[in-house]
Amino acid sequence: MSENDTPPTDPYGFPDDLKQLQVQLHQARAEHQELCRTLPWSVEPMPGWEASVHPITKAILAPAREPSPGYTPEQLAEDTRLRALVQDLSVDVVTHAFWGTLERGPELIKARTALQSHPAVLDALGQPAPAAEAA
Repeated sequence: MSENDTPPTDPYGFPDDLKQLQVQLHQARAEHQELCRTLPWSVEPMPGWEASVHPITKAILAPAREPSPGYTPEQLAEDTRLRALVQDLSVDVVTHAFWGTLERGPELIKARTALQSHPAVLDALGQPAPAAEAA
């Protein structure tokens, strides 16, 4: 390849099904994170507490907590579903047959990292691809 040619966007030749699994994993993680932002701080109903304050400096050692109503059955079911989905997709990605075609070691780690920010994966997620590295 000459210096004027652009580098390949997929030097590892990731199979389409692996890229799709990575997209699904990113989406499931994002969906679970969004759900977690809406959940009460404890699964079970719990009383709140006052802030713990240092007796001399009056610095807050532990912040106060409002009582938690706990998760509703629907929230618990959705949290459980999304956790299982993220786990299953993670297993599917890391045990994909493609990884067996690469030599174990630093190159395998680079490839796994490259998959997470692969242009096709980011494009499917509606995210911009990272800028090309300067030579």
